[in-house]
Amino acid sequence: MKENPLQRLAVQARQVYVERGRETTAAVVALVAVAIVGAGYFAWREHGQSRAHALLAEAIAVQDARVTAPGTPAAAGSYSTERARLQAAVAKFKVAADTYPSTDSGIYARYQEAVGQVALGNVAAATSAYQEIIRRAGDGIYGQMARLGLAEAQARGGQYDQAINTFKEMAQRKEGPLPIDGILMQLGRTYRDAGKRADAEQTFNRVVQEFPESPFTAEAKRELDTLNKT
Repeated sequence: MKENPLQRLAVQARQVYVERGRETTAAVVALVAVAIVGAGYFAWREHGQSRAHALLAEAIAVQDARVTAPGTPAAAGSYSTERARLQAAVAKFKVAADTYPSTDSGIYARYQEAVGQVALGNVAAATSAYQEIIRRAGDGIYGQMARLGLAEAQARGGQYDQAINTFKEMAQRKEGPLPIDGILMQLGRTYRDAGKRADAEQTFNRVVQEFPESPFTAEAKRELDTLNKT
């Protein structure tokens, strides 16, 4: 669950329908005016989306750039260490997100920025990025992924109570797009790290009992075995 499961942009499916019942002259003129304004807006919006995609593509190119072997001079477009590459990618993602924050590309870039900040150990910056996604994406898939990421960042920062509350709330969403068993695993680990052994055991047991076919079941059993040995 620590890896980013969103490896491509959300499908854009925005459609606008305008229906009017009265075919008066005034209504026709109004509709024409709306159409003209709308055409200008969508032309501007498509230009913004295109530029946002371009900035995102630049960031992804850095994220996928080659890391040279130790002792080998870094060639153009490559990086000497994984951390150097990650820092450069995070900076690029932040630019894309700051420039076009409301577009799908911008929101995706912000998510990638947050994931990278966590990997770099910048919990405060990651928290801020996740909160921005939640504010803009609401309860959609990006918003829920950001809530999950925020809880993980909080747990890494030692804010166990906040993280536990978020994981518990998300685990109650039976119809949500995120796997409940995976969220429970994160909740169990957070209980474990917070020193709440009984809660951790109960949570891992839920995974084993309620999700016997889950790919997380074997991991939950290993966690239980480890807890029983300590």
